[in-house]
Amino acid sequence: MKHTVFGLLTALSVTCAPAAFAQEAAVEAMQEYLMFQDYESGIILPQQITQDVWPSVQFIDTRDAEQFDTATIPTAINIEWREVLDRIDEIPTDKKVILFCNTGSLSAQGTFALRVAGMDNVVVMQTGFTGWLETAGYKPQ
Repeated sequence: MKHTVFGLLTALSVTCAPAAFAQEAAVEAMQEYLMFQDYESGIILPQQITQDVWPSVQFIDTRDAEQFDTATIPTAINIEWREVLDRIDEIPTDKKVILFCNTGSLSAQGTFALRVAGMDNVVVMQTGFTGWLETAGYKPQ
């Protein structure tokens, strides 16, 4: 019995150590990111998206496919917020990328993950699709 318990504890400590290290590394990366960001870095307001800005951005609709299919911002691509890291290769690095959901809360999580991963060209649109419909600086016809 003693050997079984010792063996189980040893196995758990060996398998948990990499997970604990990975968690520590993730927390450290988030802390480092948060400590060196300006208050307004990583965000954009719908009013700031003017006709002049429009050609130089890529919109990513982080809502689910059903919402995306119902209505979205023209030219937006659909990558659900929880899939952004899995699909990071689909996200442009040569232009500003604006993530949005309905209100900005879920897309903010996706934006945070991408920015911690090193993509400083990614921002979240505060107030989301709802805000864009109400106050966008430009809405193409």
